[in-house]
Amino acid sequence: MQIAPFSFKVPAVMLDIAFLRQNADAVRAAIKNKRVDLDLDALLSVDKERREALLEIEKKRARKNEIAQLIPKATKEERPTLIEEGKAVKVALEQLEPTMAETQKRFEDLMLRVPSLPRPEVPIGAGEEDNVEIRKVGTPPAFDFKAKDHVELMTLHGMVNWDGPRKYAGGRSYALMGTGALLELAVTRLAVDTLVERGLTMVIPPVMVKERAMTGTGFFPLGREEAYAITADELFLVGTSEVPLVSLHCDDTLDAASLPIRYAGISNCFRREAGAYGKDTKGLYRVHQFTKVEQVVFCMPDEEVAEKEHYQLLGNAEAILAKLEIPYRVAIACTGEIGLGQTRKHEVESWMPGRNDGKGAYNETHSCSTLGDFQSRRSNIRVRLPDGTLAYPYTLNNTAIASPRILIPLLENHQNADGSITLPKALVPYMNGVTVLKPKVV
Repeated sequence: MQIAPFSFKVPAVMLDIAFLRQNADAVRAAIKNKRVDLDLDALLSVDKERREALLEIEKKRARKNEIAQLIPKATKEERPTLIEEGKAVKVALEQLEPTMAETQKRFEDLMLRVPSLPRPEVPIGAGEEDNVEIRKVGTPPAFDFKAKDHVELMTLHGMVNWDGPRKYAGGRSYALMGTGALLELAVTRLAVDTLVERGLTMVIPPVMVKERAMTGTGFFPLGREEAYAITADELFLVGTSEVPLVSLHCDDTLDAASLPIRYAGISNCFRREAGAYGKDTKGLYRVHQFTKVEQVVFCMPDEEVAEKEHYQLLGNAEAILAKLEIPYRVAIACTGEIGLGQTRKHEVESWMPGRNDGKGAYNETHSCSTLGDFQSRRSNIRVRLPDGTLAYPYTLNNTAIASPRILIPLLENHQNADGSITLPKALVPYMNGVTVLKPKVV
């Protein structure tokens, strides 16, 4: 396992074109290691073309203004020549400006595909098999009976209607019923209370957003196929409340004294799962609609500050899993598994006894990411530093809880031989004092 090259000092402000020009090799490495479809040489060529065109336009505009000032002062003999030159300059500008606009559009489209640079601790790798385990917490249960998976358990308890919703809503649809619905409400409320106790501000944001919000947070253009579009209103359904929480401050200039800002958003989320056709079609692991409590932080543009916030967010998620008494492991994601804007990502994988044909497996239920100024730059969010200068704050995010996926390890790890489920102590108050869920069908 290699460690990503990272020999230069990361500036407080990244991902501007000047940085790309000066650090082309490092950016090429990030493009390669993150497996991003981008030709950096093409981008730099368009940038050069754009700068040359802009310089030419500025020269023409300056000459046009100069001629306009000269004509009133010119002699009768000089004036016709100046007028003809003025007309020629005007025609030249009319030809140059549309070309410049097209070049600028190509430049901006390519810039939206430039990845942020991974932090030095991020391992180079292609897929999840190259993630590096950091630690395991808790011990997977050793059942002395044949364990059931979550589909069997939820069917036994009448927690979900599998077939009805698929008749009118299509594949990967479901309806949580009775205890299943109460259980989702219980785990989400437990997560909310944990975060509020830890000082986060709760937000219930809109889940329909404009394209700008999706682009500003880095989910467009490369993730467009994963989003549901409401074409009549030019809106999109979000796949995480990270999108509206970050976008709360688009075009804002924050005061340094107000940072860090720590939000916890709860919302319905929607993903097309376009790239997962035929994968995890059984049960609730991969669905189109789910409920999620998401943490989002704005902090000073300082790597040490961001690292502290990162591990605090990760600790919040782990605290929730500890309350749910679910065994899990933490891994640092490799370059091929972190997104376009992420500079560091940890995945938290919960033990699911029913996965891997009943052999059990750790599977992702949470992720924790640092994005540097990737989102704030795209969303035009700035911070006024104590010395009066402006910079882009760093953003971070973390999944506190996502349901129904979290119900899988919750049910499977706490099952008993008779099909009943013993609830973790921390969850009992949220389930009206019920300690054991009894199956409806024996």
